[in-house]
Order: sequence, then structure tokens, then C-alpha cells
Amino acid sequence: MSNSYYCIPHPPLPLMPMKTLKKTLADLLHQDAALRCVLLAVGMLSGCQLEPTTEYLPLPPPPTAALPPAATSEQRPKLAGIAAHKFSIAKDRRIVGRLAVIRTQDGDTLSDIARHFGLGYHEITLANPDIRPWTPKAGQRVLLPLRFILPDAPRKGIVLNLANMRMFYFPPKQPDVMFTYPLGIGREGWNTPLGQTTIVAKKANPAWAPPESIRREHAAKGDPLPAVVPPGPNNPLGKYALSLGFNSYLIHGTNKPYGVGMQVSHGCVRLYPEDIKALFKKTAVGMPVRMVHQPYMTAWVGDRLYLEAHQPLQKWAGQKQRLQKSLLKQLRQAAAEKGVTVDWEKVDRTLQRADGIPTPILAASLDVPELAAKAPEVQHPVHFYGQPVVPELTGSDWAILVADFHNAAVAQQLAAMLTHQGPPIPARKVEKDGTYQVIAGPFKNKREAELIAHRIRMDFEMDAKPLPPGTVALPQENASTQ
Repeated sequence: MSNSYYCIPHPPLPLMPMKTLKKTLADLLHQDAALRCVLLAVGMLSGCQLEPTTEYLPLPPPPTAALPPAATSEQRPKLAGIAAHKFSIAKDRRIVGRLAVIRTQDGDTLSDIARHFGLGYHEITLANPDIRPWTPKAGQRVLLPLRFILPDAPRKGIVLNLANMRMFYFPPKQPDVMFTYPLGIGREGWNTPLGQTTIVAKKANPAWAPPESIRREHAAKGDPLPAVVPPGPNNPLGKYALSLGFNSYLIHGTNKPYGVGMQVSHGCVRLYPEDIKALFKKTAVGMPVRMVHQPYMTAWVGDRLYLEAHQPLQKWAGQKQRLQKSLLKQLRQAAAEKGVTVDWEKVDRTLQRADGIPTPILAASLDVPELAAKAPEVQHPVHFYGQPVVPELTGSDWAILVADFHNAAVAQQLAAMLTHQGPPIPARKVEKDGTYQVIAGPFKNKREAELIAHRIRMDFEMDAKPLPPGTVALPQENASTQ
């Protein structure tokens, strides 16, 4: 399998001709709307496997809005933590976990919150559609959708439900325990396959051999790739890889963890670095792996019936009507057998919302807003797991001017995106002469600054300019110390 590491984490997104894009960027220089075009450029260039995932950033950002206020009939203590990966399961139980909320603090992003609590980007943004993913306001209540319905599949080995981009692992010697992890999967045109296979090989610190087509693309851009990318921070496979019986498909880590929870690969399955490390230790060659696509799942909890709905992936979008018709038939049969009344309007809302949150659908049951209002609050950690820390920028450091905008929120959004790349590019927003610059750094020397500026130009099609020591406008929090 040494030549089959062909999974491509960040495929191209053909949005507009490059000439048109460059002209549009030039026309919008120093305007807030330029960031939209920056994202288009990143999408077009993101087929290079060593580049960041940024096409998932929704622009323009939605208006901010908080979850319903917490129930005030009683004061609930904050939870120190909540189960996110490991759950106990009974033989006939198909739903695990619970909803919770956390209040944001300055500098938080939904991506940081998601990773800390074992969620993917898609999961947390769908559950919080009115919160800006990269620049939430301090004090907003973020819903943590940590309740999951298990897919309809044998509880053996690894089961991946592509519809909700989540893995369920059933340890062979622990029938009452289940582990679950968020996934990044193949994009449209490079879909992760369905079916039954096995783990055929395990590799720590894998090398990556870029396909010849990708090497030609990079060479044409003036950014050549080596024949083999060795283990290290630039390797898109991360530190661990599980080879599958499906030819050229892997379950692997990533050097771009904030792409987990999206359709961004050329078919391989990626996990957060900490999750693949844990899974790598638990699994063995020969373990079964089943990949399914189940966008609609139901489960009973006592006398309550839950429905979890997702939008079918694009490859199966044509089956949506048939899948929903089958679901409705199943619900009618369940209602008749149990002698209960289904709230069909709630079923319709749940299907329309398709946010992946298991929702009670019987008459007089609570809907998601009420469930969110009653959800317990989790204590905010001192630092989210893996959250990037931007080093202080001093007058003796090299830096990079990435862009400037009239809108502070847009500048902060781009700075957060850069900081969450893989490998990260430390960046911050700096106010200067009525505009807001995005400054990357610090860098040790001119060579390092030039390499990162080149990477930004390749990834974003932005004219990033290295700044020698003493020429950058320092952030206000640093200026007083200089």
C-alpha cells in the first residue's frame, strides 16, 4: 500500500476563471468585499494538498443571534465536562449523549469549541446557524450537539455514516462501550465509497506520494511539490494512517485539523490528530469497516421517539424523496404499534432544518429551541484543546502584511482563518489610519517571512508582503510595552 496514499485533502473548487478573479480582486482592493474573492481564490487553489481549507467559511456572515435564554425556573450548576467520545450503550439502545451549551469568551471560534468537544465544523455550525463561526460575540450561548443516533448497522468494528460525517467504533472486547469521532470525507466527485471492507495495514508517520496530476498543477503555479512528502508538519496524512481494503483509501490524520467535519478530501477519511491517535491504538489489521449513508435515523428513549435528520450528500440527493417517503412510512408504523401520536408538523420542521440534532417528534414533545433553553451549561475551559496561540509581535520581528479592510470584523475573520490553517500562520488584526490590517507573524528571519508570504500568495492569491523589523504597526496591546 506504499503507493496508494493518494487521498487529496483539499480539492479544487472551480468558481470563476482566474483572470476574472484577479481583476475582481484588484478592483476591490482595500474594500471589505475583497475577502469574499479571497475565499474564492482559496477554493480554486485548494487542490494542492499542502494548502489550507478555507472554502468552508460562509460569507457574508449571518447576523448574530443567541440561543434562547437558559431556563430560569431553577439555577443549574455548570458542568465541568461532558461525554464527547466514549459512551455506554445497552443492547437495544440506539441513542447516546446529551445536548449542552457553552458561553463564548473573547477570541473563541466555533472551530475551537467544536474540536474541544469532539464535534466537526459542519455539526457545530448547523447547530448554531446564527453565530458567526470565526468571530462570535462574547457571551453567546453555543449549542453543543452531543447527542447521536447510532446508524442502522452491525455493532462490529468501525461504522462510518457519511451522511453525518461521523465514525462509530465498537471495541470487540467491550460490547457495552462505543466511541464516536467526527470525520472529514470526500467531496462531490470524489466521494468516499460505501460498503464493507477491512483495515489491511497500519502505518505511523506515513509518507505521502502526491499524484502526478497534482505535481503538474503545482509546477504550473511555480510551486513544485516533491515526489514524496516525508512525515512532518507539511504532510496532509498527519501522523497515523489506516489503509482500507478499498484501493487507495485511508482513514488518516491531518495537518489541517479545522477541516474535519467537512467534505474536503478526494475520498479518504480524516480525523482530528488526537482522534486518529486514539483510534490507531485501538484498532487492528483485519478489523471490519462499514461505510453507510443514512441521513434519516430514528430512536426510542422510553416513550419518546427521536428523529435525526441530515441533508443527503450530493451524490445521493436524487434519492431524497424516496428516503423521506420510506421514513414517513416507518414513523406511521411505529406510531401504530406503540399507540402514540406523531407531530407531523414537527417531523416536517426537523426534515427541513436537517441540522443533525435528534429531535423528539411525538405530540406535545419539546422542539430544539426548548431543548436548547433547558440544556446544561458546560464550564468554559482555560484553553480549548488545540486552540492556536498567536505569539506576541515585537518591533524586532519580521512580519507579513496580508491585507487591509475598512471593516474590523472582516479583518478579524481573515486573521482567525490564517491562524487556524495547517500548519498555522499566526495572524492578528491591527488598526492603522482608519483601516484594519491583517498582519501575520512573528517570523524569525527574512527567509521564513518570504516562505510564508509565498504560501499565502499560493493559497489566497493575495499579494502578501514581508515587512522588515520596525516597519509594522504593532497591535495596541503590544505598543505600550515597546
